[in-house]
Amino acid sequence: MNDSPVRTDAVVLDVWCELQCPDCRSALDDLRALRERYGDRLELRLRHFPLEKHRHSFAAAQAAEEALEQGKGWEYVEAVLGRVEELDRGGEPFLVQVAGELGLDAEEFDTALVDGRHILIVDADQAEGKAIGVTGTPTYVVGGERLDGGKSQEGLRERVQEIADRLLAAPE
Repeated sequence: MNDSPVRTDAVVLDVWCELQCPDCRSALDDLRALRERYGDRLELRLRHFPLEKHRHSFAAAQAAEEALEQGKGWEYVEAVLGRVEELDRGGEPFLVQVAGELGLDAEEFDTALVDGRHILIVDADQAEGKAIGVTGTPTYVVGGERLDGGKSQEGLRERVQEIADRLLAAPE
């Protein structure tokens, strides 16, 4: 999921995430810091990797895609990740509630979750993640290098910065 047009002069950071994952919530500070440091020179792309152990994660991934379609993708992701425990308890009604709180069309969210219009995107992300060796979340891919934040997030922001700095400094 990406809220802006694709830029050819930006470094792409794919963030394999699951919206019911406490580790992904912890990673938000790193993602905010990276966005602040690089601005539009770093293209953050949310990639969905719902885990079976979290029963609302597949619906949450679909809801994030609906939020993107309605123009508030990352804002929605941050709002849901910030309230993982409420998602655990509330499930799909909670996802619709958050949409309403953000001024999104909550009825359309509800319809999107029922009709499954975003399932193919979520399935494709999950399949690609499995193909490149993603096993948990968050996992980052930048400059062709996979960094597993599901085991430990220690030093990951610095590692992403090293790779991004190198790529941004490279001559065209």
